[in-house]
Amino acid sequence: MTEIGPKDRIEAEQAYTEYVSARLPTLRRIAHLLCKDPHRADDVVQTTLTKLYVHWRRASAADDLDRYVHTMLVRCFLNEQRLAWARVRLSGAPHETPELPPAEGVPDIETRTVVHTALSRVPARQRAVLVLRYLCDLPVAEVAGILGCSEGNVKSQSARGLTRLRAQLGGQLPASAASMREA
Repeated sequence: MTEIGPKDRIEAEQAYTEYVSARLPTLRRIAHLLCKDPHRADDVVQTTLTKLYVHWRRASAADDLDRYVHTMLVRCFLNEQRLAWARVRLSGAPHETPELPPAEGVPDIETRTVVHTALSRVPARQRAVLVLRYLCDLPVAEVAGILGCSEGNVKSQSARGLTRLRAQLGGQLPASAASMREA
């Protein structure tokens, strides 16, 4: 193993910092979609970024760095799901949390809350597939690469996850979401 000099280390840290600064919002969005809890999502992102820093030389040499990091993020999420403390659910929200006005063409807060709650009840692996396929709009082959499974597995997990999500939603969608579906 060759030792890297101070100049190489500075350049590597600068490249890492630039990459993380540019990709942090996307990583946080994916983690939030997976975890459904902003605090746990931040923990998953932090764990991912720490591992990325430790393995930056190997990661930066990857053919597709974004795919490499997305794989790390999903694996950190799935590993966290296996821990007993990850099943603890805190409820409530700070009173000073402001509510955003609904944007045009975007489901209102009530609809998003219902969908997010239903998605959080889907098993972790199926949730990861649904988030990557439908919310991050990744192709089946790329999701298979990120999760380290076959494309057929991604398709079956997608089908099962969508079935579970539909069962969770049942007839619970608010009127605003029903009107969006018809549009």
